[in-house]
Amino acid sequence: MTDGLWGTTLTENMSENRELFVRTTLRELLVYLLFLLDICLLTYGMTSSSTYYYTKAMTDLFVNTAGESGLNFQSISTMADFWTYAQGPLLDGLYWTRWYNNQSLDSGDQSFIYYENMLLGVPRMRQIKIKNNSCQVHSDFQDEITGCFDVYNDQEEDDLSFGLINSTAWTYHKEKEFKGSSHWGLLTTYSGSGYYQDLSQTKDESAAILLELVDNLWLDRGTRVVFIDFSTYNANINMFCVIRLVVEFPATGGAIPSYQIRTVKLIRYITHWDYFVLACEMVFCVFILYYIVEEILELQIHKLSYFKSIWNILDIVVILLAIVAITFNIFRTIKVDSLLGNLLQQPDTYADFEFLAFWQMQYNNMNAVNLFFAWIKIFKYISFNKTMTQLSSTLARCAKDILGFAIMFFIVFFAYAQLGYLLFGTEVETFSTFVKCIFTQFRIILGDFDYDAIDRANRVLGPIYFVTYVFFVFFVLLNMFLAIINDTYSEVKEELSSQKDELHITDIIKQSYMKTFMKLKLKKEKISNVQKALQSGSGEIEFKDFRETLKEMGHADHEIAAAFSQFDHDRNDILDEAEQEKMKTELEEKRDALCAELNNLGQKYQNDLLEKPPVNSHEQTSHLNQTRVEPEEFVRLRRQVLHLESSVANITSRFEFIMENMSFHENNKEPSGKLSATNNQADEGVSYDNVELCTKRGTCAEKPSRSPALQTTPTYDCHL
Repeated sequence: MTDGLWGTTLTENMSENRELFVRTTLRELLVYLLFLLDICLLTYGMTSSSTYYYTKAMTDLFVNTAGESGLNFQSISTMADFWTYAQGPLLDGLYWTRWYNNQSLDSGDQSFIYYENMLLGVPRMRQIKIKNNSCQVHSDFQDEITGCFDVYNDQEEDDLSFGLINSTAWTYHKEKEFKGSSHWGLLTTYSGSGYYQDLSQTKDESAAILLELVDNLWLDRGTRVVFIDFSTYNANINMFCVIRLVVEFPATGGAIPSYQIRTVKLIRYITHWDYFVLACEMVFCVFILYYIVEEILELQIHKLSYFKSIWNILDIVVILLAIVAITFNIFRTIKVDSLLGNLLQQPDTYADFEFLAFWQMQYNNMNAVNLFFAWIKIFKYISFNKTMTQLSSTLARCAKDILGFAIMFFIVFFAYAQLGYLLFGTEVETFSTFVKCIFTQFRIILGDFDYDAIDRANRVLGPIYFVTYVFFVFFVLLNMFLAIINDTYSEVKEELSSQKDELHITDIIKQSYMKTFMKLKLKKEKISNVQKALQSGSGEIEFKDFRETLKEMGHADHEIAAAFSQFDHDRNDILDEAEQEKMKTELEEKRDALCAELNNLGQKYQNDLLEKPPVNSHEQTSHLNQTRVEPEEFVRLRRQVLHLESSVANITSRFEFIMENMSFHENNKEPSGKLSATNNQADEGVSYDNVELCTKRGTCAEKPSRSPALQTTPTYDCHL
């Protein structure tokens, strides 16, 4: 059994102590809320509303801004459109060397986009090509078609040099040579290899490079994708923006543009808030170490049964994600320092922040998922209440029914998905792939659909598909699913309403109120007794007189000695008038403070009683009103109980003394008389010893039992 710092409801045996269970659960909840607050601070501390506006500014400039020809990035549909965009809006957006009134920015060769965002290094263009004759041409067309370029496949990449063969733009490079990274495009996933060309730091030189590529046909029929990569940094908000513009050239011809703009915070610690987040990260590491030890202890105790609880598995997931986040945070800090150092030494090279930006986004996504799980874990600590268990009980009870229903639902659902893909896939974009069909059908359930596109694709089967799908999936299957959950919820709610809560946190809080209240009350009484002892003396008070007075009031010797020595400064066991006056003043101050605290505590307790929610039954309400005890009445009753206990102890000691004397006299008598008397009294259920004792000491009076079931054997009180 483990106790102390890592004591939890799983490491302690609390099956017979519900109060200890609640207290331990509340302590775990308090610690976990501190952990949740810390993870929220450091998670939200890494983000900012400026991130969105930074991304929007770059998107408007490089994606939505059109050139003199009216062409923007989104409207690219051919290779010619791509070169028009690259030589127009792209160069205009990358190189800002003058103000809006045509005056120079005086920034040398460095470009500051929107006057605030520094272009890091130089942009890079990269393309991937496919080999000629990578596909087979039918024999009927082999005479007319001499070249064939298949859809992209990394096994069919063209790795031969071509064109001028005087730079990296015409020479194939593998992914490892320039530390490229793969990209998930709209059509397929592309490798990090290919032919690349770095632009210059000035607009004129970059324009000359692009013109050379156009004149020498850098893009041809074998080109399947071209990338434009560059990065910017805004010192005002300490944000990096890593931009990738992608144009895919499918085997069908034409061009499909897409883009990826990642705004990330790679340099972490600059402002005071950043260092506060650093402190939160350190506290987060301490919490993770604490929970690692806690989970290890629980795993040692429960072995494999530990994994039967979904909450324990959730604990493991949160801890593992946190460890990965801590590791990446350290790696990112080291890697960014290295990249920035190399960039400052060689400002005319490409600044490859794509790798870091990608993993920073995965890090942010992981933190988001971890924070989500951390919030869900709160149910672990509040699920002991029957109201909180309704959700979990409902889902657990109807899990088998939902599983059986899900099989039937998805049979129909996937059948309609394949039907929609085959019917409308060639004309409707939302049905162009099987995966898109699945999500489109979910959107139809939610009311988001384009019926006109379905009707145009197939004027006969389109309406039939839509009407039958809405009827069977929306009106029938979905309502069956809701009915299963609704019926189970009603059953669970009815069962829980007839049960009594096993744990009452409010009762424990009120108990702590009363314990604190009684401690303060007794302390106040002790102070009053000391004041009475001071008032009983005249002139100087000796220690023995002081002690005798307080002993009669029930105080212990160590308390009396401590109180006396505190004000007996000359240590002569006598309190003079000055010392008495000082003692009276200080006692009066303490007594007033205790009175104020007692009043506040009593008021809080009474407010809690008044704020208690009403029950449904009128009889229960009247019963509670009858059994409610005021704090003052409770204090008075407790004092009476203490006085009764001391009286009983005194009577018990006297009773033992009498019994010893009786046993001495009984040994000198004949036992026959006693046995006879005992037999005569057996039928009446009266103890002979009690009767004999009462006869010798006084009169006997019958005292009925508290329960009617116990009145067969009457008991007697002896009036001494």
